[in-house]
Amino acid sequence: MRPMTSPPLLSPSSSSSRLLLLRLLLSRRRSPASRSPPPPLRRRLPLLAASMSSSSSTAATRNPGSVVADADGLARKVIADFDGTLTRYWYDGSRGQSSHGLLRQGNEEYDAKREELFEHYHPIEICPDIPLPEKAKLMEEWWEKTHALLIEGGLTYEAIRQSVADAKITFRDGVVKLFEFLEERDIPVLVFSAGLADIIEEVFRQKLHRSFKNIKVVSNRMVFNEEGRLVSFKGKTIHVLNKNEHALDMAAPVHDNLGDPNGYTDDYSLVKKRTNVLLLGDHIGDLGMSDGLNYENRIAVGFLNNNIEKSLKDYSEAFDIVYLNDAPMVGVVELVSELCP
Repeated sequence: MRPMTSPPLLSPSSSSSRLLLLRLLLSRRRSPASRSPPPPLRRRLPLLAASMSSSSSTAATRNPGSVVADADGLARKVIADFDGTLTRYWYDGSRGQSSHGLLRQGNEEYDAKREELFEHYHPIEICPDIPLPEKAKLMEEWWEKTHALLIEGGLTYEAIRQSVADAKITFRDGVVKLFEFLEERDIPVLVFSAGLADIIEEVFRQKLHRSFKNIKVVSNRMVFNEEGRLVSFKGKTIHVLNKNEHALDMAAPVHDNLGDPNGYTDDYSLVKKRTNVLLLGDHIGDLGMSDGLNYENRIAVGFLNNNIEKSLKDYSEAFDIVYLNDAPMVGVVELVSELCP
């Protein structure tokens, strides 16, 4: 059952309060390499929670021991998860499909086998009581078994196209506006996903009907033979708990045309030099997407879509801002508008 929407936990604030929040975020989200030992003061900002129907609401309490930084240049790179972050968690009252879950191989036997894996491993993925190291091993096991079934079952790119056309998947409200805003300012967007890059790129083509020159996908990338049949995967397996910047060599831009189905690499020196980061994710493991990046400042925005009562405390401690109940992207649009006027 879809969770009921709830009013914001914090009332809307003025623009000046939002700017103060941004400066506080900057002063507290320095990279680990450049951060001085924290003062013995409360390190977390008040939780920002937004319902599906609400706009962004913020509030902040200034830490007298913090150094106020300039917010103007923060969002020089955006790192975003795909499933449940850029896409909606719910679809017409039921759980929407992920980029892995929407896939139909055209082989009922192998579709059923992958569904059995989902039923076994997904409860492990969302359980907050399993230690992360143990969970990471199980996630890698799940992904590798699934990828093996896709190859063994003879997946074709045509099956991917048809699967996306039939899929119950949609982008979160406000995503296009966010992408347009960032593209106008030449701000790179790295879409990190534990799903399948080829499917994600097809979702962009079919559901948005346009491309964005600043968006690149970092995900599990397939290798197809001349007949369009899957034969292998490139590089290390990316699952929900190991997404990070080390996987940049697997990234490729999102284009209108299919082009090379095996993707390609590009020069990311300019991307890597952009050391101010806005991170968007729906899983605490998504915070690792900025690992390996020598960032100066990072603001982490979390989307908590399910299992809210058990997970809210952990999310509020891990992320700087948290949105609840499949909230629209409007709050993030307002945030980047403040960061990059």
